[in-house]
Amino acid sequence: MDRLDVKLWALAEKGQIVPDRSLLKTPEQIAEIRKSADLNTAVLDHVAAHIKAGMSTAQIDKLVYDFTTEHGGIPAPLGYEGFPKSVCTSINNVVCHGIPSENEILVEGDIINVDVSTILNGYYSDASRMFKIGNVSERAERIVRVTQECVERGLKAAKPWGHLGDIAYAINTHAKKNGYSVVEEIGGHGIGLEFHEEPFVSYVTPKGSEMVLVPGMMFTIEPMINEGTPEFYVDEDNGWTVYTDDDGLSAQVEYMVLVKEKSVEVLTK
Repeated sequence: MDRLDVKLWALAEKGQIVPDRSLLKTPEQIAEIRKSADLNTAVLDHVAAHIKAGMSTAQIDKLVYDFTTEHGGIPAPLGYEGFPKSVCTSINNVVCHGIPSENEILVEGDIINVDVSTILNGYYSDASRMFKIGNVSERAERIVRVTQECVERGLKAAKPWGHLGDIAYAINTHAKKNGYSVVEEIGGHGIGLEFHEEPFVSYVTPKGSEMVLVPGMMFTIEPMINEGTPEFYVDEDNGWTVYTDDDGLSAQVEYMVLVKEKSVEVLTK
């Protein structure tokens, strides 16, 4: 048993939730995952350079598919549990998992989350950004801004040997302070060797709770911030798209992070 095993065992004996060693990435794995993350960031940059009013979400899907495959990658969402497209495009009152369509056209004033996930040489990465289409309302601008602030505060609260609950507390506190709610049932996840790994990352749990942040852990920080109630429903026709229950706006920003010995690093955002 090495020093890390001893430390994890001691924390578990005290009732702390600790990650299985299989969730801690090796230096060799981290090096490969970084390459995937770099491509994921480049895909989002490519979308940022082209997204505009008048384009369909299907065109965004084509941008993502073409750029990813031309650079040796595979869009992780494509075919994942039956998902039919290469990217999630979630507009205005869509919380997440919006399916690109030729019939869905971006218009001035829309806010849209573009969620990109990439497989490169068998390694996974994941991040999303909010885009404001042209001039948006003050209401739309505010929820996008506060959501970005929530993620940054969550990142700042993430410390080696701290807890996932520290991130959640920082995010939930800032959202509520600004009059928003945080979706409870959908959260972040571990990533790297698979698309979705343990742990589930909640954004509504108390400070000091949940899994200990151990060096080598890799996961997403991706709260979904709603304008009104945190309640939602899933489209019955496609089984994927999640809408706010009260038709209010929703925003999401996703960072993928690595816990290191003395810091937490953003790999893609």
